[in-house]
Amino acid sequence: MTEPKQRLLSLDFFRGLTVAAMILVNNPGSWGHIYAPLEHAEWNGCTPTDLIFPFFLWIVGVSIAFAMSSSKADPSTHQKTIIKAIKRGITLYLLGFFLAIFGKIMAVIIDGKSLLEAFQTVRLLGVLQRIGIVFVISSIIFLRISNKGIFKLFIAILAIYWALMTFVPVPGIGYANLEKETNLAAWIDRGILTEAHTWASSKTWDPEGVLSTLPAIATCLFGVLVGVWLRKKEVDQPTKVAWLFTSGVAAVVLGLLWDLQFPINKALWTSSYVLYAGGLASIGLALCYWLIDVQDYKRITTPFVVYGVNAITVFFLAGLMPRVLNLIKLSNADGTKSALLEKVYTTFYTPFFSPINASLLWAITYVLGFYVLLYFMYKKNIIIKV
Repeated sequence: MTEPKQRLLSLDFFRGLTVAAMILVNNPGSWGHIYAPLEHAEWNGCTPTDLIFPFFLWIVGVSIAFAMSSSKADPSTHQKTIIKAIKRGITLYLLGFFLAIFGKIMAVIIDGKSLLEAFQTVRLLGVLQRIGIVFVISSIIFLRISNKGIFKLFIAILAIYWALMTFVPVPGIGYANLEKETNLAAWIDRGILTEAHTWASSKTWDPEGVLSTLPAIATCLFGVLVGVWLRKKEVDQPTKVAWLFTSGVAAVVLGLLWDLQFPINKALWTSSYVLYAGGLASIGLALCYWLIDVQDYKRITTPFVVYGVNAITVFFLAGLMPRVLNLIKLSNADGTKSALLEKVYTTFYTPFFSPINASLLWAITYVLGFYVLLYFMYKKNIIIKV
């Protein structure tokens, strides 16, 4: 007999908070005017914005432990669960690929550009693609390997990635290094993805590249281990909170110590970054779990739970909407044309606020606007499962 799936309100809240933050930082009014905490670190180091994506992958891991534990206990269901996970992973990848190629396809339709060129230069990896790949691999690992084995694999991934990045000489360079365009991960991206299919801002490497997917899986497995711990029925809630908080602090300290030799770096998704971000996520969920699920303090949960239950949906729509609206051109008084979003921004935001505050208020408008849509869906119990 399989046990019923558990659901944590604090996890939905934490996921929603993370996704809302993701929408906020991805949609400033002007990329040239952003408050420092809402920007990514230039290279080494970590800003609050750099924590958002690993938090989400870590939460995916916690969710895997809660959603698939009954299947893990019944080997006869493994194949069916894995097939479902693969289908979901493919869907996530295709959604990300659609966002990547949307503008190029529109250029084919509107401007008559080459369809072949659109596919020859589209980015193959990205945020949704990484979520899909990591979800599938982590799900299979969770189902097929014991919890103790998952912990050992987590440690092994961090150690192997560290060794690869800091000791393996980079072909054409002759030595191991962690610089933007000459590190091993960048070399592999150019070799496998080719420069035409990497991140458009660099064209020589990809922050969601091939090799760095390995430690991203470790981030998800960190969350899996936390989910396994939170599901233990023989452990009381205060003990769960205490251990989760303590392990989070320990991971942060280890990450900071490792940073001295293997710098915390989101683009490379370094092992120290996995520990640092995963530790902070553990501390964050420990606080949410204590307040919401243990102390039953739920007054402030609804806005973020609304985001949390349709997280992938809102992330996809938030990426698609500006791409669609930017296709709409409006005439200016001087005879030129501006994209609809630019016109709205320069009419209702920039004349009334400083450049940096106008940019921030525009991002906040995005978050609030999608909240209205998500709240309607929440009230109608519309949950789009991807």
